[in-house]
Amino acid sequence: MEAHPDWNNIDEHHLEREWKFPDFASALEFVNTVGAICEAQDHHAEFELGWGRVLVRTWSHDVDGLSERDWELVKEIDQMA
Repeated sequence: MEAHPDWNNIDEHHLEREWKFPDFASALEFVNTVGAICEAQDHHAEFELGWGRVLVRTWSHDVDGLSERDWELVKEIDQMA
């Protein structure tokens, strides 16, 4: 599957990508928006939130690796980002 080139495929186990923002409030807004996507897909990513940065990491716990659900999630995140 194809994803934005800024997504890193870590050992065929999970995908992660970092975004930069001008401040904490913008980063938090992004987390809330992506969190709503996760909730709608019932596939929940991990977030690392800091001042001006967000790291999103996803994998499928039921297979302990990547599945179609991860690719669908990053595709939708890419469309909104």
